[in-house]
Amino acid sequence: MGAGAVIAEKRPELGARWLGRVGYEDALVLQQRLREGVSSHLLLLEHPHVYTMGVRTDPAHLLVDPATVNATVCWTDRGGDITYHGPGQLVGYPIIDVPVGPDSTPRYVHTLEASLIALLASYRIEAYTLDDFPGVWVGPRDAPRKIAAIGVKLSRGRSMHGFALNVHTDLSMFSNIVPCGIADKAVTSMEAEGIHASVAEVARSYAKHFASGFGFDQLDYQGVDDASQIAVSTSREKSEDAVASRLNQRLAKAGFSFDTAVPYVSRKPEWVRSEVNLGVEYRSLKHLVRDLNLVTVCEEAGCPNIYECWKDGTATFMINGERCTRACGFCLVDTSKPLPLDPSEPKRVAEAVAALNLSFAVVTAVARDDLEDGGSEAFAATIHEIRELNPSCSVEVLIPDFKGDQVSLERVLQARPDVLNHNLETVLRLHRAVRPSANYVRSLTVLARAKEFGLTTKSGLIVGMGESIPELKSVMRDIRSVGVDILTVGQYLRPTRDHLPVSRYYHPDEFAALREYAMSIGFRYVEASPLARSSYHARQGSDAAAGAMA
Repeated sequence: MGAGAVIAEKRPELGARWLGRVGYEDALVLQQRLREGVSSHLLLLEHPHVYTMGVRTDPAHLLVDPATVNATVCWTDRGGDITYHGPGQLVGYPIIDVPVGPDSTPRYVHTLEASLIALLASYRIEAYTLDDFPGVWVGPRDAPRKIAAIGVKLSRGRSMHGFALNVHTDLSMFSNIVPCGIADKAVTSMEAEGIHASVAEVARSYAKHFASGFGFDQLDYQGVDDASQIAVSTSREKSEDAVASRLNQRLAKAGFSFDTAVPYVSRKPEWVRSEVNLGVEYRSLKHLVRDLNLVTVCEEAGCPNIYECWKDGTATFMINGERCTRACGFCLVDTSKPLPLDPSEPKRVAEAVAALNLSFAVVTAVARDDLEDGGSEAFAATIHEIRELNPSCSVEVLIPDFKGDQVSLERVLQARPDVLNHNLETVLRLHRAVRPSANYVRSLTVLARAKEFGLTTKSGLIVGMGESIPELKSVMRDIRSVGVDILTVGQYLRPTRDHLPVSRYYHPDEFAALREYAMSIGFRYVEASPLARSSYHARQGSDAAAGAMA
């Protein structure tokens, strides 16, 4: 099932914020990483069929073999006994600061209960709490029915785990356990109480009650309903006007100001103009790329640093073809129907690395959502081939999110690249408009999993797409919260008239200030400048991060 998340911070300009979709296992990873961070979060998710066991669970309270009811079992370090999570249920995992004290846990639990009671009241369901029985209950007090369970843990002043509210849950799944270890009280749902609502609808409403109950100032909402996702065709068969129109609709919904955007035909500031140098180094590398039938993201994405990097004999190789299955609003890469993979491509990339005598190679790829493995096998093979032919060469990979598939991501992580890069690209508010097939929280999860695997991690942002400075600082904190070591920040340059407009050009002094802020919150290396891109000065970033961790 899908999921959503809220990030909430006690700041006037950034209150509770709704993210995207994340699975149960990914939520656990994010929870572990984010509890060490600088932001407050609330992950709201809809589980697959899972029975979770708290630290005080009596195993006898699981009455059936989970496999017989298509469920799994997960032991957790929260309080409470066994409970069920599944489709039609809203599960919230707050990760917020909780003042330390003798009554920290009960005060925190009571606030959670109060926020749920307020939510249910908005649906005309009268709910209450019971002494000695954490959770939220409905019905007569002499025959209460549990509608929401609570099981939490506080660690170093940060909260973990949380609540499960039955919206339209299959209540028969509770008959396979002794719910919360309470044998003599019934379980119910909003649907069973006569209220028919979707999990996404209830989640939207709960986000507001969460913000209010925990003292957050305001709500910046982005929905999680599949139906509200605006599909963007990756086929050239669609007209350019239709593509531009959909992009503009998404931007308008995200609050982009077209009135103040930079006109497409306008002179760029001097500091975002790159110097053209078609010298011998550039020409020889271009011939090498052609001779080996390779693709570089330098060319495909129209990188402004191509002349500088190619003059130095460095290039970022793009594998898995040159046609992307996604249509991000800022990207120039071809989105026509992808061709089959070339199994010899990883070896040819390794040969190019050897021919250039590179000590640091960067490999990226188009998104290949049409492939079962998302192109992950080719990433692993390319890393292997480069190291086989170039044992002293370090490898950085810039990967897609593989649609959240853990097996595909694990395949790349097992190859142990020296740097694992995955770009968040933009702030939460603009994410759906700019990257309609991606997902903010899923991207954070990719980075969190890579850091859990012990890799040096990296991410990148593009500015000038309509974001504010406070939003930029917030996304930097989110990225750093999951342990990312290296950050790149560069100016967005509009590739064609049909791409996202430029909201404004940032001055070099503003990039310097963003770099200073990013370093102050713990990044080990930050490349922030008008022409900075993901692989710009990649080796320097890797060396700096390695030195900082030594």
